[in-house]
Amino acid sequence: MGGKTVGGLAFGYLVLYNVAQTIGWTIMGYNMVQYFVENQTNVGLYNHIMPMLMVFQSAAILEIFHAFTKMVPSNTAMTSMQVFSRLTLVWCVMYQIEGVRDSIGVSLLLSAWTLTEIIRYSYYVFGLFDSIPYILMWLRYSLFVFLYPLGVTGELWTIYDSLGPVAADKILSIEMPNTFNFVFNFYYILCGLFFIYAFYFPKLYFHMFAQRKKNLGVSPVKKVE
Repeated sequence: MGGKTVGGLAFGYLVLYNVAQTIGWTIMGYNMVQYFVENQTNVGLYNHIMPMLMVFQSAAILEIFHAFTKMVPSNTAMTSMQVFSRLTLVWCVMYQIEGVRDSIGVSLLLSAWTLTEIIRYSYYVFGLFDSIPYILMWLRYSLFVFLYPLGVTGELWTIYDSLGPVAADKILSIEMPNTFNFVFNFYYILCGLFFIYAFYFPKLYFHMFAQRKKNLGVSPVKKVE
């Protein structure tokens, strides 16, 4: 995704997008740390940063477009899966279910997401200019070792904590009878996510180890993977 391989308008757009995301997630991270320091609790943390989280995480849907149009060398299917898994948590779980917002799982996933995204988007910005500092490359291909498991643990914990309220209140579910004779049970969708995570997480995790070996086993490369 270096500047030499991206056209003028696309290059400018990608710079703006990644700079905006870097700034947004950095401010969110600062607000999270400030909240923890001042309140010494995770209770209320989600509500404190909710507007920014919804804006910047929702904006990531543009990354599916980036991959589909070949502006970036990302796999469209994999990008779509990663984006929609997060949007499901943001819009269908944490936004819909107030009782889950103070879960330890939410604090874990927010911490992992925020640090991951600050590093990732910064990496992309420097990559567009073919000038990635080695320290940034090292952070991207090293911190995932604990950030990925931390994030997935938080996500699964949050989903688990949401099962009770979803089942009790039929959140986002459609029961019979209805005009379209259609049944949809969000509870079973959430249960299915556990199996999806179990299948895809090891693949993504070990793929990052392969990328780490590729990028840190030689001199710093001048491109974004």
